[in-house]
Amino acid sequence: MNNHKFPFSAIIGQPDLKNALLISAIDPRMGGVLISGPRGSAKSTIARSLADLIPGEVFVNLPLGASEEKLLGSLDLSRALSQREVEFSDGLLAKAHQGILYVDEVNLLADHLVDLLLDVAASGVNQVERDGISHQHPADFLLIGTMNPDEGELRPQLLDRFGLMVDLNHAYTINERKKIIQQRLDFDENTEQFLQRYKAGQKAISAQIRSAKEILNKVNVADDVQQYIAEICSQANVEGLRADIIMYRAARAYAALHQLMEVSTQEVDAIKQFVLLHRQNTMNTSIPESVNPPASPAINSQVDDRKQSSIQGSWGAMQAQTLPVTEGHKLPESDTDKPLKKKHV
Repeated sequence: MNNHKFPFSAIIGQPDLKNALLISAIDPRMGGVLISGPRGSAKSTIARSLADLIPGEVFVNLPLGASEEKLLGSLDLSRALSQREVEFSDGLLAKAHQGILYVDEVNLLADHLVDLLLDVAASGVNQVERDGISHQHPADFLLIGTMNPDEGELRPQLLDRFGLMVDLNHAYTINERKKIIQQRLDFDENTEQFLQRYKAGQKAISAQIRSAKEILNKVNVADDVQQYIAEICSQANVEGLRADIIMYRAARAYAALHQLMEVSTQEVDAIKQFVLLHRQNTMNTSIPESVNPPASPAINSQVDDRKQSSIQGSWGAMQAQTLPVTEGHKLPESDTDKPLKKKHV
């Protein structure tokens, strides 16, 4: 049986999902990514492939039938009875620390478990008060949930608490469909050779994530860009301020991914759809296409430089597709023999 994960850099298409996963890996405190799409749209394949790009490569799957004790952890009864010692037995949240916690069909998971998951994903700490013990431990993980909308929706209150959401575009061209099938057959029939082909691309993307995490807290979001974020969220009629905070974090992570030390309206426009898509249930209007961007010499002076800024080099067989921003942030064309290049800052 083939237990290897399909390489992230070999996945064709789905640029929005790739970007949402990458910026969430850079800043997991955004609250995770919800992936909505029909059966057969490679939701789990793409989610699992991300684990190979992060330190530790931890990937923990939460089964739908999991109990609260299995998720949070509980008193180790066997040790308590045999040695008369009170000791905490780690749950899945502890095992997922510094990795990925994956929930397939999260819309079918009990609501109270989803609540617990989202609380811990946002705080990075699991606090357990049960069985006569009080225990807490770090649980800093990236939460990835998938769902098929044909099988039921999440409650709006839970949808809003996921940081980002991507609705998969299942419309592939004939040429893309042929390439996807060939990629999968090559992976299944010649796994080691296939993985070797994308080894350089995998290492390059992993290095890009590490580099982005290192500069993340140094990336500046000027007042006029914060104003821009506030105007977008206000026009979208989102409830509360969670969207504003997540849009700030997501834009900063996206800038760090591209080795930019200053967030402009371009980065905000690139990620706003991920932040607002699942909050349309509480909106009276659709996602604003744009608002008047602030005129900031400090930011506008960098626009020409940004046109040369993108993730360069190899993304395996990824097709070049333009995000809803300027030319500065196109996904690169596939080139499996060249490593990614980073913009010097």
